[in-house]
Amino acid sequence: MNAPPDLSLVVPIYDERDNLAPLVTEIAAALGGIGVRYELVAVDDGSRDGSLEVLKALKRDHPEVHIVRFAENAGQTAAFAAGFRAARGAVIVTLDADLQNDPADIPGLLAELERSGAAAAVGYRVGRRDTGWRKVQSRIANGIRNWLNRETIRDTGCSLKAFRTDAVRALPLFSGMHRFLPTLIKMNGGTVAEVPVRHRPRRFGRSKYGMWNRAWRALVDAFAVRWMQRRALRYRVTEDLP
Repeated sequence: MNAPPDLSLVVPIYDERDNLAPLVTEIAAALGGIGVRYELVAVDDGSRDGSLEVLKALKRDHPEVHIVRFAENAGQTAAFAAGFRAARGAVIVTLDADLQNDPADIPGLLAELERSGAAAAVGYRVGRRDTGWRKVQSRIANGIRNWLNRETIRDTGCSLKAFRTDAVRALPLFSGMHRFLPTLIKMNGGTVAEVPVRHRPRRFGRSKYGMWNRAWRALVDAFAVRWMQRRALRYRVTEDLP
């Protein structure tokens, strides 16, 4: 682990104790056959269920696990920001710890990132394994974000994404901005590719999201991003003669 890895996986974790061992095993299986050196940056966002102890136990057998621990719960965007800062790979992949994202889809994201030359390759979930109410909430939140931000991203709520590290580190991140990473990439002049990915039912633990932080927070945060879009600096240098 002395040489920088090719790939950094950034995984925010908040009370996901029972999902962590299967997640590490599935990631190893997904990436073991493609010859990529990777690290797993596990950001413990103030878990209270023993997730940190499970991570430390896993690290003994999996040196690729890099643990970042928060003193208290700070939210998913903060966890991503800390993970981006700690990542050593030239490419960063984000995914949830709840096993609803399938690590077997990671090679497809990496292939599309390479094929397209884009700054990001983002997943959109097909065959959603959620309740009808959860699907409605997600559809409302996604529609609000795209309408306000004049976007066409199919699934802004899907955490399974691949980024070029230099592109994602250049983004301004505030609370709630993890939902808008593709839009922020575009604001910085980058391109975004979209890739269909699988979705699985949650086996352990419970969701941290409800109607409040899906639809209402989506509205508030989308207004913030719209403000940023309207005030973004836009210029093109035609000559620079020192």
